[in-house]
Amino acid sequence: MKNIPSWLEKAVFYEIYPQSFCDSNGDGIGDIPGIEKKLDYIQSLGINALWLNPCFESTFMDAGYDISDYYKVAPRYGTNDDLRRLFVEARKRDIRILLDLVVTYTSMQHPWFKASSKSERNEYSDLFIWTDSVWVWDVPGLRLVSGFVQRDACYVANFFSCQPALNYGFANPDPNHPWQQSVDAPGPKRVRQEVRNIMKFWMDMGASGFRVDMAGALVKNDIGGKKTAEFWRGVRTWLDRDYPEAVLVSEWSNPAVTIVEGGFHMDFLLHFASPGYISLFRKNAAGQAGADKYGFSFFDRNGHGNIRQFVDEYLAYYTKTKEKGFIALVTGNHDMVPRLGDGRNSDDLALAFLFILTMPGVPFIYYGDEIGMQTVHGLPSKEGGFGRTAVRTPMQWDNSRNAGFSTASKDELYLPIDSKKDRPNVANQESDNDSLLNRVKKIIALRKGHPALCADGDFVPVYAENGKYPFVYRRTKGEEDILIAVNPSASKVEIILPKGLITAIPKTLYGIDKAFTHKDNNIVLNLPKVSGGIYRIN
Repeated sequence: MKNIPSWLEKAVFYEIYPQSFCDSNGDGIGDIPGIEKKLDYIQSLGINALWLNPCFESTFMDAGYDISDYYKVAPRYGTNDDLRRLFVEARKRDIRILLDLVVTYTSMQHPWFKASSKSERNEYSDLFIWTDSVWVWDVPGLRLVSGFVQRDACYVANFFSCQPALNYGFANPDPNHPWQQSVDAPGPKRVRQEVRNIMKFWMDMGASGFRVDMAGALVKNDIGGKKTAEFWRGVRTWLDRDYPEAVLVSEWSNPAVTIVEGGFHMDFLLHFASPGYISLFRKNAAGQAGADKYGFSFFDRNGHGNIRQFVDEYLAYYTKTKEKGFIALVTGNHDMVPRLGDGRNSDDLALAFLFILTMPGVPFIYYGDEIGMQTVHGLPSKEGGFGRTAVRTPMQWDNSRNAGFSTASKDELYLPIDSKKDRPNVANQESDNDSLLNRVKKIIALRKGHPALCADGDFVPVYAENGKYPFVYRRTKGEEDILIAVNPSASKVEIILPKGLITAIPKTLYGIDKAFTHKDNNIVLNLPKVSGGIYRIN
């Protein structure tokens, strides 16, 4: 692949929500030294890349996504030197780190916004989007906030009211609103340069790239995201020249735009924009159930899922982005409710991991999913988390106080530990060879050990029928040819493989052995309930 950092080929990412991973100083909040303390564990998983949620100075009205200083680590997490040391220690273990790049908005407490809020014109006045009157309250497509500052104007917010939108301009400024600036106006140009300055600062310190928050929400009135993609394409050109090993990952969930037009190395398929992804694991979650007979996820035991809802969407993206970048499948993330572990036992989860870790592109594991952590329902909102708070609880390391997350008293914890007596933890699963954790380790090792299973191995569905099980697909690269089969349903399944696909019984690399038999000059695949495997054809 042209200009794709080679390390992505075998990359397996792990997302860490810093305040909930490991508390090194006993104040109840996870921190950067705590992450460093757990690098050996991360390495033991086979993980070779991390994505850290924002760790910068913030007012924490949106859990760190409201940044007040892009160049300073928030004191609750440590110091810039702590983050620099984490980069160094991670690279010693062949682990690269991506930071969260949150440049669609800032905190209201950011010095740029404070200066921009002043009545008198200054060098920061146009770094944010302002109307020309505090009484302009209703502009289609924009969320306007008024009355919080002395400037006679409303500002545009991109998410919460506390997150004023940085000014990247308007793709098609409305002549009836002369305050709408073009993308090449001085204010938007300044913002674009500031983005590069921020990226350069952290890459020079040791970061290996960025996951870009709300990457498609920059330029306003940008139908199809063309002007926003154009900006990111320029960033990618700069990276290819000055930081060729750096990686840019988009939170946009539209790979045909982000990868092909925007130049991102990767884009996620996510719950807010990908019905196909929802159909895999979360279709029957609250508010997401379908109205048809396939109103359940494919990875549910009831067997009423429909793999075509995923495959059709995925193939459309895959054919457009192949050789240009990677689609990233995730087990979950800090915004996704519920966790993958809800309603699934270790066998169900191991099969979900088998699928995610053998698909093309680059997989992302949300911290705790590798042990089957579950959603902690009923929690009050924490720092703007609202319903998302339920999937942000502390990592469960062992059976000691606070599940090994912190030595603080229970009431000092950032969020409460899952109170269930049978909650999973790392220590117990490390000592159990058949645990979810150890099965995940085995699959990661297989992925990294077989070129066909890595990021750019070819992908072809073999059996993917409407409303039927199993799902069978083929991964190939060079002379290596591997078949993967998954049956998440509670019923055994049998299919006849297409003639000519294989002529001999394949070798089992992982999972159900003796799944293939000869029958009437055909090769038949039999899978018990909730089972699957990885099989080498050649």
